[in-house]
Amino acid sequence: MDVPIEKKKFSKSKIAILVGGLAILSLIIFVILNSGGSKLNVEKERVSINVVKKDVFQENIPVNGIVLPITTIYLDALEGGRVEEKFVEDGAMMKKGEPILRLSNTDLELSLVNQETSVYNLLTQMQISQNAARQNTITKLNQFTDVENSLTEAKRVYELNKKLYKKGAIGRQDYESSENNYAYQKQRMQLAKQVLSQDSVSTKQEVNQARSSYTRTQSALELMRKKVGDLVVRAPIDGQLTALDAEIGQSKSKGERLGQIDVLSGYKVRVDIDEHYISRIYNGQRGIVTFNNETYTLVIKKVFTQVNNGRFQVDMQFEGNVPEGIRRGQNLQIRVALSAEKQAFLVPKGGFFQKTGGNWIFKISEDGNTAYKVNIRLGSQNTEYYELIEGLNAGDKVITSSYDSYGDTEELILK
Repeated sequence: MDVPIEKKKFSKSKIAILVGGLAILSLIIFVILNSGGSKLNVEKERVSINVVKKDVFQENIPVNGIVLPITTIYLDALEGGRVEEKFVEDGAMMKKGEPILRLSNTDLELSLVNQETSVYNLLTQMQISQNAARQNTITKLNQFTDVENSLTEAKRVYELNKKLYKKGAIGRQDYESSENNYAYQKQRMQLAKQVLSQDSVSTKQEVNQARSSYTRTQSALELMRKKVGDLVVRAPIDGQLTALDAEIGQSKSKGERLGQIDVLSGYKVRVDIDEHYISRIYNGQRGIVTFNNETYTLVIKKVFTQVNNGRFQVDMQFEGNVPEGIRRGQNLQIRVALSAEKQAFLVPKGGFFQKTGGNWIFKISEDGNTAYKVNIRLGSQNTEYYELIEGLNAGDKVITSSYDSYGDTEELILK
């Protein structure tokens, strides 16, 4: 026989309590999810905790540079030709004027021979012309002497006949004949002087023109000899020969790069800098580099304003001592100062910036058990610190490691 089971009935008071509890629980969950006040447990060993301090601050940027010789002279082929002989190999230490290699150029050498022949022919022609001019001058001088002698004799006869005519010793015809001859000889003398003067001027002009022509031809010859001499490539300065690109039998065009000479009396550093800083970089700015655990100062000597791939270059030189053991081609990490030193509140750099953009940071509570968000404002930066404008005080502890795993957490529980 079946026994009927009675249904349990809840009292109205129990139902009210249950409904109220569910409502409160829902409210709590809603507040937690929507209030932004979530908390997260974090192990202290997994975060970086640093202290805000007030100290000397200088804005700087990290850059990379490559060590180069203080001066590099490029060797280009002044004349084209075939490489006939190499006197030294790449890396050799050179003295100024020492030969490096020899080129051959038959067309240039033939032009030199033709130019020399032209000079010798011109010189011979000049000598012939000068001899002819001298002979012509001698002839005119002899003619002038004859005229001068005839004038003297005509004057003597005229003066004598003049006296005799006054005394009646000779007739009028003899007197007038001597007078006319004397006048004629005077005219001849004037003409002879004029001819001799013109001959002197003409001779001088011819000589000057011949000398000018000879000088120009001689200069062309010297230039041609220099061009042939340039087939032997020599070291322009003392230094080390590097990047020599020439082999026996190889043809080189005029102006083609053959190698370079590096002056080893000093070094410079060629630095690449982001174009963002181009308006803040100028000659005289300093940078710091650490080499073999020692710090050295460099000074910007030249700024190349041309931008390539978002970067521009500067040349820096060591101020004072040059690091021992430094070599061409080495890479150096340099901190270039962008401002003067000043007192400021400093926050150590860390991964937090990628998440917060420098607008806020997790500050450690006084008891050290929690960390909560604090709004901050940062200014300039260098390789180690951010300049703190507002939001924290000296002595405050903050978390500077990455916040990527924290999500939207408002408070960290440190364990």
